[in-house]
Amino acid sequence: MAEHEPGTDTPATVNVPDKPALEGLEAVLTQRWREEGTYKFNPDTTREQVYSIDTPPPTASGSLHVGHMFSYTQTDVLARFQRMQGKNVFYPMGWDDNGLPTERRVQNFYGVRCDPSVPYNPDYQPPAKPAKNQRDFDVVSRRNFIELCEELAVEDEKVFENLFSTLGLSVDWELTYRTIDDVSRAVSQRAFLANLTAGDAYMAEAPTLWDVTFRTAVAQAELEDRDMPGAYYRYAFETPAGEKIHIETTRPELLAACVALVAHPDDERYQPLFGTKVKSPLFGVEVEVKAHPLAKPDKGAGIAMVCTFGDLTDVTWWRELQLPTRAIVGRDGRIAAETPEWITSDEGKANYAEIAGKTVFSAKEKVVELLGAAGELDGEPKKMSHPVNFYEKGDKPLEVVTSRQWYIRNGGRDAERRERLIGRGRDIEFHPAFMRSRYENWIEGLNGDWLVSRQRFFGVPIPVWYPLDSAGNPDYDNPVLPADEMLPVDPAAEPAPGYDESQRDVPGGFTGDADVLDTWATSSLTPQIVGKWSRDEEFFGKVFPFDLRPQGHDIIRTWLFSTAVRADALNNCAPWKHAAISGWILDPDRKKMSKSKGNVVVPTDVLEQFGADAVRYWAASAKLGADTAYEIAQMKIGRRLAIKLLNASKFVLNLGATETSIISSDASVITNPLDKSLLGQLSDVVEQATAAFEKYDYARALQISESFFWSFTDDYVELIKDRAYGGAGEAEQASVLATLATTLDALLRLFAPFLPFATEEVWGWWRAGSVHRTEWPTTAALSGIAVDADKDLLGTVGLALGGIRKAKSEAKVKQRTEVVTALISGSAKQVAQLEAGLGDLKAAGNANELKLTEADGELTVSGVELAPAEEPGVTSH
Repeated sequence: MAEHEPGTDTPATVNVPDKPALEGLEAVLTQRWREEGTYKFNPDTTREQVYSIDTPPPTASGSLHVGHMFSYTQTDVLARFQRMQGKNVFYPMGWDDNGLPTERRVQNFYGVRCDPSVPYNPDYQPPAKPAKNQRDFDVVSRRNFIELCEELAVEDEKVFENLFSTLGLSVDWELTYRTIDDVSRAVSQRAFLANLTAGDAYMAEAPTLWDVTFRTAVAQAELEDRDMPGAYYRYAFETPAGEKIHIETTRPELLAACVALVAHPDDERYQPLFGTKVKSPLFGVEVEVKAHPLAKPDKGAGIAMVCTFGDLTDVTWWRELQLPTRAIVGRDGRIAAETPEWITSDEGKANYAEIAGKTVFSAKEKVVELLGAAGELDGEPKKMSHPVNFYEKGDKPLEVVTSRQWYIRNGGRDAERRERLIGRGRDIEFHPAFMRSRYENWIEGLNGDWLVSRQRFFGVPIPVWYPLDSAGNPDYDNPVLPADEMLPVDPAAEPAPGYDESQRDVPGGFTGDADVLDTWATSSLTPQIVGKWSRDEEFFGKVFPFDLRPQGHDIIRTWLFSTAVRADALNNCAPWKHAAISGWILDPDRKKMSKSKGNVVVPTDVLEQFGADAVRYWAASAKLGADTAYEIAQMKIGRRLAIKLLNASKFVLNLGATETSIISSDASVITNPLDKSLLGQLSDVVEQATAAFEKYDYARALQISESFFWSFTDDYVELIKDRAYGGAGEAEQASVLATLATTLDALLRLFAPFLPFATEEVWGWWRAGSVHRTEWPTTAALSGIAVDADKDLLGTVGLALGGIRKAKSEAKVKQRTEVVTALISGSAKQVAQLEAGLGDLKAAGNANELKLTEADGELTVSGVELAPAEEPGVTSH
């Protein structure tokens, strides 16, 4: 066990405060750690010396909640352990400030909305008092809007940094980054261009999930199903022979977009119809009856109406059956105003005019009304509830529209790539291990490539321009790309290489891609951004592949998987060696905490009430992957532990333990069996806690260390006071002081990852430097003691002392009351242990005579005879 950090050879003078307290430690120690560079990464290093962490960049829009403290503390505990293991810890912090969350916050905070057609106003100032109704918001240019996003994000990040510092995160604050700054934009664009050059990125006109509120495309990973009320409407298509073929659908408003009817190949009811055509009601459009195995014979009428596009199953049928595209829903969520060319009858045109321009909701009502009036509805609608696709941040069901978008290949349409990405996941050690199945299940369930273009304003611009032909049409097949030294670029504001601004959007000129990259397309590059990929390859080689990716289990499908996709394509490997997956924070009703549910606890409140060490104790008590209830009771236990650590340390140091008392290699000073018993236990604790940490089971390490600590304070410290004061001679005093100093030294190191403020405070009372730059405790100095130590001895003597104390409590006398005599019964082994610790037991129990006898059963204390109670004014010795 190292005595102290190299470079701090002068023992600190013991200087214990009269009244130790937790209050105020966060501010004082946080400032000291920053000034002294306690957690600073040293770039002059080798890869073998480094432990690198790909820290989650929290969304810098609004406020953090207690769940952030939970997961980030768990990461920090692991970082601190690795640092004490001698690792050069690369622990950055990022802010995810690009994308929709920031846009929404800026809109509401300032009362503005963006219109790219509005000219830039260099003197623009947002309203002093934002309007409550979005229709009354200021309309600003794209550039003005982006400037407001930048401004607010920076202010939010200052608040976040202060909160994380107060929590005691040991990040290197000189390694912060933002996902929208020039560096991140350049890296994101460079990676996209590398994907494009390699054929891993491509543009396609395809059915796209679309949020009509935010007017943007949505990727598969951003979907969530929500149960919505609906109804099945039954109506019929007609065969040339006049036969009625009934279908049941929840989306009658898409009848004009119908391209086929589909039934299962084995369904005998419809086999005669396969390859024939039927005519739609209201619109009179002929569609073919097709066979496909996804059709469900037992659902509804057993035959489905395929529209372009009602849902993702329609997309599958459209693609695999090579059906025509007859889209009628636009990006605004309304039915197209012009009558489609495939509707040719006068009746069909008249009926279409009834729904043109309506929202899908109003169009549904009108189509149902028209079907009823025409006598086409068969029975009343059947009410039901069914899962509907929503954008995870959206308020309205998604539509599927046809649009031109950018994609990155992720194995969704490529079996070989899919298997390779599953292999990348198997190169990563997941903690807990079962979380890997979520990664693999997600990959196996993919039905398309990763859609990465977004129709937003605040984000990383897609770095592409398109030449315009003589008629002003874009040549999408021959995009104009920027040179690397130009990055980052904004094609909406900068001219394409070889052109000038006057040629924008004119025939023979160019047009810039107006879209931005999905926020995950940049967040998926956090290892490359912070690791200096493409800017400093030597540095990148010192941290990549990273050692650890900590994150929540709900974003395995997004952040973890997308990062693996990018590392596979750009670096031909997995991005990390380990993935530590944290659980959710649940409210007292066991429901996930979220801002939308209004059940979030604000971190500043609990930090002020209980202190950082107490909050960290609660977070570190939960295993990785475990959803955990928000428990104030657990924080109270943590606060009690931190306070007890201060007070017990004060007591130990005031007994005379000093830095020079700590045993290093020569343990001959330890002569008492009780001292050896404690240090034997300590050796086991260090070994078990280390093994737990190495398995990323920090919660187990905390449990082991805490259990030993309470045994140390409740039993050992109470038993050895007389010897510590010299009551048994100098040799016995030296033995106990060496034991106290050695144990306190180890306990401070064991608790340092969990209770960084209390342990640092105590360390400074008697040691130089910081406990967080010392070595993790080892069993080297304790191994010799542990060999001949009876590790159960302390427990047995502690039980006997507890029995004596209980007898005094039941007699309602003070604990210092003298025991004239008492009988202690136990097994032969327990009696031998009591004889070895008898001097300490008698002194601690103030016992004149203790009779020991062998007996079967549990250890018992009986026949306790107490000295007469003291008379008023009489002082006992």
